Amino acid sequence: MAKSMTLLWGSGSPPCWRIMIALEEKNLQGYNQKLLSFAKGEHRSQEVLDINPRGQLPAFKHGNNTLNESYAACMYLESQFKSQGHKLLPDGAAEQALMYQRMFEGLTLHQKLSDVVYYNLKVPEAERLDSAVKRNLETLATELKLWEGYMLKMEAGSYLAGKEFSLADITVFPVIAYAFRFGLSAERYPRLGQYNDLMNDRPSVKATWPPHWLESPGSDTLKDL
Repeated sequence: MAKSMTLLWGSGSPPCWRIMIALEEKNLQGYNQKLLSFAKGEHRSQEVLDINPRGQLPAFKHGNNTLNESYAACMYLESQFKSQGHKLLPDGAAEQALMYQRMFEGLTLHQKLSDVVYYNLKVPEAERLDSAVKRNLETLATELKLWEGYMLKMEAGSYLAGKEFSLADITVFPVIAYAFRFGLSAERYPRLGQYNDLMNDRPSVKATWPPHWLESPGSDTLKDL
């Protein structure tokens, strides 16, 4: 089955990483994959455009089915391969409700993190507005404190939506990992730090760890948050 799948991806991209973790969790190793360079503009190549006309990564196909939105792809993989690998959708209504809530709240966390990281990456230091930097950091800090509070309400060692690993973890963890790579303090956010450590030990995460993260250190952009 995996041989009928193709994934074009970029290292460190949370949307790409989500799909890769989902494929590992569903025991769908052996799919066709190609690592492309954002820096070289390879995500805008015809190879990508043939699958994803937006010229973005991921570009993912299963047979004739195209799913370039990472949430859609992860949900599709669980639906189509529900009896294979790890179960990613809890049975209970309350557990499902919490899982979906955390999944889609993760999009807000991702956006607020991106506002901080990409402002610093794309705007030259001399042109940055102190007011914009401060606003973005304060907004992200408020969001992270919300997630820290969510984890404080869970039992120690829990995943985002309970004791069982789920789609919420696949979709949101790459964003949390990204925050820690950019210097988020585990001392200030201890429960998020514990969750990050828990996920870092998961085989699917180890198998899909962004290769350039192994080769280069992160940054301290969020060290004072």
